[in-house]
Amino acid sequence: MNRILIALLVLSFSATAQAQPWPAKPVRFIVPAGQGGTIDPLSRFFAEAYARAFGQGFVIDNRPGAQGNAGLAAIAKSDPDGYTIGMAASSMIAINPHLYATMPYDPRKELAGIVLVGDVPNILVVHPEVPVKTMAEFTAYAKANPGKLNFGSTGNGSSMHLAGELYKTLTATQMTHIPYKVPADATNDLISGRTQLMFQLMTGIQGQVKAGRVRPIAVLSGKRWPGLPDVPTSVEQGMGNLKSSVWFAVVAPNGVPAAVVERINAETNKLLADQAFRDRVQALGAAPMGGSAADYRRLYDEEFVRWAAVVKASGAKID
Repeated sequence: MNRILIALLVLSFSATAQAQPWPAKPVRFIVPAGQGGTIDPLSRFFAEAYARAFGQGFVIDNRPGAQGNAGLAAIAKSDPDGYTIGMAASSMIAINPHLYATMPYDPRKELAGIVLVGDVPNILVVHPEVPVKTMAEFTAYAKANPGKLNFGSTGNGSSMHLAGELYKTLTATQMTHIPYKVPADATNDLISGRTQLMFQLMTGIQGQVKAGRVRPIAVLSGKRWPGLPDVPTSVEQGMGNLKSSVWFAVVAPNGVPAAVVERINAETNKLLADQAFRDRVQALGAAPMGGSAADYRRLYDEEFVRWAAVVKASGAKID
């Protein structure tokens, strides 16, 4: 009789545990990068906000390696029970598949996008001695000096590199790409005049623009950047196809319960509706986004196809 009672109690406790609403225990939040940069502090900020909102810990797990592939593969291969989520950068999921000969996971099939959180545009900047101030002037100058302009980036396949390749394709201009292993070296060489321009990410060059060390030509976006409101966009200057940015999204393993996706998405949009929260996201270096899971998928599918063509044209590969 005692054995029967014990069995019934075990079944009862098991059913109760399964009936508990998510999250019934701490959630692992994987960051596919080391500390620093934009994605790590942004992830920590959202994880802290989720912990307060859901009443459970969201534990940061930094997984750097292979330009984000290691960490995102860890998310993709996890149990899709809602207790492992993380942050993805668009460069990792929309560009890496076209750069790497083999991928440890398929972001199209093994990751579920939950919500877009922030966007960092690229900005075309030039050394002050380059005699241009607008996109039209820059293109005319580039065409008049084929092969004489050098643009630096943080490496083959980076957003800075591919933004430059996109520009070259759209304008039929010839410029030389100079990849750097240390990001600061690329910026320093531009400031010193060793290179003439960069399609730098806004967060990496905004301070230099404000200090007058480099001249801004265009934000590669449809919206002006709040930190540099006087700099016009590429769209405003008649180049609607010249858009480049790195955006960030909360993702989970494919197959995660729809209820979990809906709760995180709803809470994220609620947070992003608060101006103080939005200001903090902007201070961390990203323009606030938001929207539905379908909005994520639509943007991701567009970016996947668009950057595939740019990578192919550039010839960039990572073995």
